[in-house]
Amino acid sequence: MPRTMLSDELWSKHREIMRQFTIYDKPGLRMAVEGVLFRIRVGCPWRDLPEAFGKWNSVYKKFNQWSKNGIWLKLFQSLTSDPDTEWMFIDGSYVKAHQRNIGVRPIH
Repeated sequence: MPRTMLSDELWSKHREIMRQFTIYDKPGLRMAVEGVLFRIRVGCPWRDLPEAFGKWNSVYKKFNQWSKNGIWLKLFQSLTSDPDTEWMFIDGSYVKAHQRNIGVRPIH
């Protein structure tokens, strides 16, 4: 079984938001959503989606239908209104610049 992203607590939050958009908790809905998230995370073709998420074509059709109807956008907008800040990342990378690029006169 592939690794999933949604904990039970997070799934219950998603499920409540989905009900607002008339998406009901049918059998396999959670695994279909997990399949979409897995594909986005891994970048695999739809046909290579592990069978644990259901039939790849069914997951694709659900993703495509929700995309056309704006469900994904509404879902993500709802999630950003009450963010889960358990994990936060700050990019601490830096790039060295040559002296000529930062306005310092070269010493000869």
